[in-house]
Amino acid sequence: MAEIINMPRLSDTMEEGTVATWLKKVGDKISEGDILAEIETDKATMEFESFYEGTLLHIGVQEGETTKVDELLAIIGDEGEDISSLLNGGAKASDDSKQEAEKSESKEEVKEEKASEAAELPEGVIVVTMPRLSDTMEEGTVATWLKKEGDKVEEGEILAEIETDKATMEFESFQSGTLLHIGLQEGESAKVDELLAIIGPEGTDVSGVAANFKASAPAESKEEAPKKVQEAPKSETPKAAPKQETPKKASTTTSTNGRLFVSPLAKKLAEEKGINLTKIQGTGENGRIVKYDVENYEPAQGAAAVGKFVPAGQEDFEDVPNSQMRKAIAKSLTNSKFSAPHYYLTVEFDMDNAIAFRTQFNSIPDTKISYNDMVVKACALALKQHPQVNSQWFADKMRLNNHVHIGVAVAVPDGLVVPVVKFANEQTLPQIGAAVKELAGKARNKKLTPQEMEGSTFTVSNLGMFGIETFTSIINQPNSAILSVGNIIEKPVVKNGQIVVGNTMKLSLACDHRTIDGATGAQFLQTLKGYIENPVTMLV
Repeated sequence: MAEIINMPRLSDTMEEGTVATWLKKVGDKISEGDILAEIETDKATMEFESFYEGTLLHIGVQEGETTKVDELLAIIGDEGEDISSLLNGGAKASDDSKQEAEKSESKEEVKEEKASEAAELPEGVIVVTMPRLSDTMEEGTVATWLKKEGDKVEEGEILAEIETDKATMEFESFQSGTLLHIGLQEGESAKVDELLAIIGPEGTDVSGVAANFKASAPAESKEEAPKKVQEAPKSETPKAAPKQETPKKASTTTSTNGRLFVSPLAKKLAEEKGINLTKIQGTGENGRIVKYDVENYEPAQGAAAVGKFVPAGQEDFEDVPNSQMRKAIAKSLTNSKFSAPHYYLTVEFDMDNAIAFRTQFNSIPDTKISYNDMVVKACALALKQHPQVNSQWFADKMRLNNHVHIGVAVAVPDGLVVPVVKFANEQTLPQIGAAVKELAGKARNKKLTPQEMEGSTFTVSNLGMFGIETFTSIINQPNSAILSVGNIIEKPVVKNGQIVVGNTMKLSLACDHRTIDGATGAQFLQTLKGYIENPVTMLV
């Protein structure tokens, strides 16, 4: 059956594409993974590969021509297949008005077809889509499936663990039935509202439902959807190429500009096996690395010396895909750094009284507070006196918060999360200590909920426990400031005109100049100094 290939969306901002080069011509045989054409987008010229097998029956856009995303690019089908009905429905008319009318009619037909498909869901079948598990989530990655196809699923049972931009969260089923289809394998990602799974009565055939849902997916995911559907079931062994033959153009796997030619499936297999693709000779078209090459790659046992010089070492590297959390961190911090005019105020506090206070406080049975707990409490009390520092910047207004919610930065293996201690000024030191400990534990176990990471009005980042003396941080927007806390240093200090051994701690306040002037930030630090250097005042 003929398949219509539309102009793909090869970048997030792409609206139209230009065919730079066709690498296949009408009548050519096409295999899954073959490069059909090179498409010029708004950002780069990129290879576009086929996700179907068959014969190239029609080319809808010639080299140098441009068309909108999702408009007809080519048709692949069986050799000799009649595609006149497809061409009549999608061909461009020479008359402009006729062309627009046909486009409009085609769009209406697609809408009606999709509506019909949605209405024809088998009885009791529910399509489960990628959920939006946080307010900023745009896509999710399946970390772990806790059910497999064919399993019974009860309402409220955990289906899978989904990695969002903030944390890995459990996703529970809201329906009961049998898990009939899994649309994303572990480690694969999809946009919010794209197909995740299908649940329904046992034995129901949902292959058509899955295919129809993927066919109606947003343009930017269409090029991925067919690949995932076709790759997963494949288990047959690739056709072995005779080892005594030299594959055509197998001497190189890179083009003249050094770009590596490799099929997506081969790249995925190489990542799973930990194989460096630059060490593989491709047997595909133009030296392209394909699945067969990765599966049959054998590392060299040693290299014979050539000439008099043998290199002592070898360049090596590992490409690690960015997690959803890492992408979110990059996006938010880049936005903050280049949109908020940062400036920094650094102070050094005398910590002798704080050390004595903590020692006495922790002598109380079943009580233990940290220096970080004392800093959080002191910040909360100081922020009540300086609402300008406890503010948030928005495009049309500045919000002065009367409540104090302090975010506490916590390092986790994938990056950094900021759980929030709500109403910190109203909590005692032991309560703050217990809250921070619980939230940090959840963060490291990837059990934080989005609600526990939202609503901060100020942030504290403490690297003192790692021996860092002083550092600066990027503001956690829409907050106006973040406090960077260093470690306590024992060193000579001057007291009452005498050099004595003392303990000091350096803190840096990063401020958004749109909301906090220099004098305002300095006044806040003076108030903070009073609480930290005389911690008993925090109990009054």
